[in-house]
Amino acid sequence: MNQVLLLITTEYNKKAAKKIAKFLIKKKLAACVSLKDIYSIYEWEGKIEQVNEVEIIIKSKPELKNALIIFLQKMISYDVPQIIYKKFNSEKKYINWVYKSISN
Repeated sequence: MNQVLLLITTEYNKKAAKKIAKFLIKKKLAACVSLKDIYSIYEWEGKIEQVNEVEIIIKSKPELKNALIIFLQKMISYDVPQIIYKKFNSEKKYINWVYKSISN
């Protein structure tokens, strides 16, 4: 219990992102979910896309990584959802809060 999992994904609008965030908190898959409006430019099927999106930043326990990925693959509206993650060291009080928040 010395690291925090930070997982980042995107969704096409705020309503869908909020639904995902609330479900993650309710089901104790995340201690905190941050939502941020972003503008993305990428190539998809041979075309340059320019879209407004919502970045979803999930703070959780590393041992919940697989459950989070499975959940997000089902819930995110994109054909190829962005699901990137990394474990981070953190200040001890924050790590304790994350683990306490997710514990049943």
